[in-house]
Amino acid sequence: MAMRLEVPPESVPKDAEAGTGKPRNKPGGWKLAIKRDWRLYTLVLLPLAYFAVFRYLPMVGNVIAFRQFQPGGNIFGEKWVGLKYVTLFINDPSFWQAFQNTVILGVLTLLFCFPMPIIFALLLNELRSQKFKKLIQTVTYLPHFMSVVIIAGMILQNFSMTGTVNQIGHALFGTTVNFTQEAAWFRPMYISSEVWQTMGWGAILYLAALTRVDESLYEAARIDGANRWQQTWHVTLPAIRPTIITLLILNIGTFMAVGFEKILLIYNPLNYATSDVISTYLYRVGLESSNFSYAAAIGMFESVIGLTLILSANALSKRLAGTSLW
Repeated sequence: MAMRLEVPPESVPKDAEAGTGKPRNKPGGWKLAIKRDWRLYTLVLLPLAYFAVFRYLPMVGNVIAFRQFQPGGNIFGEKWVGLKYVTLFINDPSFWQAFQNTVILGVLTLLFCFPMPIIFALLLNELRSQKFKKLIQTVTYLPHFMSVVIIAGMILQNFSMTGTVNQIGHALFGTTVNFTQEAAWFRPMYISSEVWQTMGWGAILYLAALTRVDESLYEAARIDGANRWQQTWHVTLPAIRPTIITLLILNIGTFMAVGFEKILLIYNPLNYATSDVISTYLYRVGLESSNFSYAAAIGMFESVIGLTLILSANALSKRLAGTSLW
């Protein structure tokens, strides 16, 4: 005869959820977590202080986009002017020229600089010689650690009339091109330097993601008769898709913030037609001309566009691919 054991109700923990057996969160649990792991939480104090001081606190100064600011006066502006400066930059042809250049450079950067690290990581992943692979990685990582000033100097030197590019062109075709002075050549010069500078460093995350791909998936694909290209398309790329989508969303968020330092160092009035972007335009009208309220209004406009882009990209990715930042 089977015996039936019954558990008295009073022996069931009171903090267990009905039907789940999961304990409820006790009040003050975060205090215990801080007391137990306070050494780990202290590691985030410095980053939080950095963002608070250099990212969030300066947002208070955006009020001068709606107030008339005068150097030496009130830091929050002298008087309220409403949308005066917004109307000024909307009716400014120079701003829309810079806006157009920013969009074009942003699109070109996204088209060329974003997929190149993925392709490069896939190619490195196919190498069998570990020594050769580490050599290639080291060589391609180096440009990322160079100062922007050094990169700009190398660009100007290589693309000058007596630079390496023109010397090769003169030897092969007998002609030279003034790359740094002609507006039509600024975008190819900038994009090529961006690819060279960011390709190796950007491949690190993809190489890390590739190490987590299950080898049994490749074995199953080979049994089904898949070649290397088919294995890459049907196994490798789907495995690293969350990483690709996350980085794509982040890149779209910085779509309007093309490289200010590099452009400022290599552009000149002769190629403003293609090189002048919103950030360099802000530098001239804000710092050089001391028109801080006008520059603040343009900066807010640029920030709103960036926020809209990243929110839209995140929502679209969540709906279509099921992967998002939040």
